[in-house]
Amino acid sequence: MAEFLIAAVPLLALLAALLLGRYPGCETAMRLAERIASRTRSPATAASNWRRPRTPPAHAAHGGLLLALGLCGRAPPV
Repeated sequence: MAEFLIAAVPLLALLAALLLGRYPGCETAMRLAERIASRTRSPATAASNWRRPRTPPAHAAHGGLLLALGLCGRAPPV
């Protein structure tokens, strides 16, 4: 029983904060969003850092996909 209470205390504290109208981490998230938005890149910097998009690597089918691909051409049993 004590292990359950120890694990439930952080959840109950977060729930209490949310019910009281406090949103933990909201100020930090807003500061981070403002910092990211305030970063502007000059056109010369943006053009010099441009790279061609990489094509995603091809992967061979395995597991359930391999079985599905193997059975997809077969007609359903009569």
